[in-house]
This record gives sequence, structure tokens and C-alpha cells, in this order.
Amino acid sequence: MNLKINKENKKGDVLKIYYRGYILVRLKMLGKDYEIVDKLKNLKSSLADEDWKVTYVTPIYGGWDLIIECKFSKLQELDKIVTFCRVDEELSQWIEETMTLCGTKPNFP
Repeated sequence: MNLKINKENKKGDVLKIYYRGYILVRLKMLGKDYEIVDKLKNLKSSLADEDWKVTYVTPIYGGWDLIIECKFSKLQELDKIVTFCRVDEELSQWIEETMTLCGTKPNFP
């Protein structure tokens, strides 16, 4: 999915539209939730041809321990975020399982 959608605002500026993704996280070790929040809260792309960012991360109640919200313009960028959570040296020690949810509408400016 390499769909790029641009809209113009009233001034004629092009606004890039993003998809939303949500990653649910189950922890192996309780008590590491705020360390993970701190590690992920400002995570964003560093390459010129990528445009993704973690927009929100917080502990939650229920069967999952954390929720991560992110925005991205290409599906491959969501894969980079999920992969980072699974293979980062610290995070992989703390995270037991993830489930990824992806919005289908490009409606997150």
C-alpha cells in the first residue's frame, strides 16, 4: 500500500494524510510500563523517505498492558514501528506479545 493522499486546504497548502495504527502490548515483566512509555513516546522516522510517528502511548487495564497509537503514510512504516517494539534489546526483554490494529481510512492529518 503506497497510497499517498494529498488534500489542499483553503490557502492552497498541501496537507498530507496519514493512516492510524494501534499496537496492543502484553508485558512479560510488570512494572516496566512507564519505562516503555518513555522509550516510545517520541519515536519517529529519521529517514527522509519515511513519515511515521508514535503519537500516543499509555498503560491500560484489561487483557493488554499498553496501547501505542501511531500515524504513518505507508503500511511498511507501520511494520517498522511494530518490528522496533519486538526486536529492540530492552523492549524485547519486557514485551511478551503484541497485537496490531490498523485503520483503513486515511483520515489522520
